Amino acid sequence: MSVAAPAGATPAVRGERLLASCWPLLALTALGAALRFSTLGAQSLWYDEAFTPVHVLHPGLGATLHSVVHTENTPPLWYVLEWAITRVLGTGAVALRLLSALAGVATVPVAWAIGRELSSRRAAVACAALVAVNPLFVWYSQEARAYALFVLLAAMAMLYFLRALRGERRGDRTASDLAAFAVTGSLALLTHYFAVFLLAPMVLWLLWASPRRRAVLVAIGSLGVVCLALLPLISAQGGHGTQWIGRWALGSRLQAIPQYYLTSYYGAALGHGIELLVALPILAGLGFGLWRVLTPREERGALIALTIAAGGVLLPILLVAFGADYLAPRNLIAAMVPVTALIAVVVTAQRTGHAGPALAAVIAIAFLSISLDVDLSPRLQRGNWRGVARTLSRGAEDRVITTVELGAAPLEYYLPPLHNLARGASVSVVEIDEIGYAPLRRGAAEPPAPGFRLADSRDINGLILYRFISPLARTVSEATLRRHVITLAHPEVLISERVIARHGAVERVG
Repeated sequence: MSVAAPAGATPAVRGERLLASCWPLLALTALGAALRFSTLGAQSLWYDEAFTPVHVLHPGLGATLHSVVHTENTPPLWYVLEWAITRVLGTGAVALRLLSALAGVATVPVAWAIGRELSSRRAAVACAALVAVNPLFVWYSQEARAYALFVLLAAMAMLYFLRALRGERRGDRTASDLAAFAVTGSLALLTHYFAVFLLAPMVLWLLWASPRRRAVLVAIGSLGVVCLALLPLISAQGGHGTQWIGRWALGSRLQAIPQYYLTSYYGAALGHGIELLVALPILAGLGFGLWRVLTPREERGALIALTIAAGGVLLPILLVAFGADYLAPRNLIAAMVPVTALIAVVVTAQRTGHAGPALAAVIAIAFLSISLDVDLSPRLQRGNWRGVARTLSRGAEDRVITTVELGAAPLEYYLPPLHNLARGASVSVVEIDEIGYAPLRRGAAEPPAPGFRLADSRDINGLILYRFISPLARTVSEATLRRHVITLAHPEVLISERVIARHGAVERVG
């Protein structure tokens, strides 16, 4: 990435040459930061994000780690860092998402370095550009969960793996690169269990290609120790909150993997036509690059990227056949870095001339268009639970709220303090609020209990709110409320502090 200056060149000349070499990276990093930070708090927190401050993060680190063990299904590193940040900055949406945004921005220069190691400066520019604007990477850089940090650490492990391979060919710094690979790989494992699928092909490649067997075995042994240390945690967590994966048809999940990469989390709302428009320049670029024939270095780089991507995607799919079904498309997000690197290497191959970078620019523009569309279109964004809470804040205090499961944590976050109504309990209220989404069940607008009438109904960016009121406080049972949820989905029943004070019918979460 550096440009050699003539002997005796002044510091000013060397600085100008360095700036001339680095300005594309600086510009792309700035673009990535603008996409992530400019709208960091614009969208509402959704269920997984809100669950963290409501049920996982506590004033004490010990209590937080206890909650990670008993309510979560990922390793503890992200939660520890998030706990430290929120102790200083609080639990607002921007503070909760700050770590993800920083990790997302930091991934851009790492992607540049990966492209440079695999192939050339052209591939470096393309790889960094695609990571900076890809809607999937932007989406999870704005989510208060571990995914963006997972992407960064897995990408860093891939970079040091590549540098270790280069060192073997050139005989320099191999030991330090292997140590850095072991450290970043271990941190990736401590952030997300799916890191093992990306590290596995790197480990095998090092065993096959590196003559420094002892140094490689030390690095691999370090990763093995971390994996073994995580086994008790995996057992204790027992797959908390992963039941939804099995209820999602495997065929639909497989289809969602490329869909997420092309058009982001809610990109299905755009339709298959838009997905095809985004995919066409990628397919054209790959076809053109392969047709023009890769150089030996480009061929090797493409093969390495393909091998790592295949491990990250195909190994989790293979495990489904053995009954270990944790194949959620978002768990494969870190595998999209080698996928992006593969695209960058092939599309910008030396023999494609000016056409290759032009196709890479078209792909980047397509990705950028989707990312900007997400910022402008509520239908492509997270559910607006903040808007629902704002509307509910004008309701009566003596009320009960029935919502779909994905609404419980966001409403507890935006309308504290709320708690789950205990099973089998009954409460006396003057208002029943029901929230769901289309399609609504038949009879959704009918009163959930005698004496109540429909007072208001609203569509808040796709979330439907029905408000039923009674002139007098009336007793309703938890079973009745659960049966009447307006959406055919698992319901949650929430009650306020005032209702709790009278009835004490609270069911704790976690």
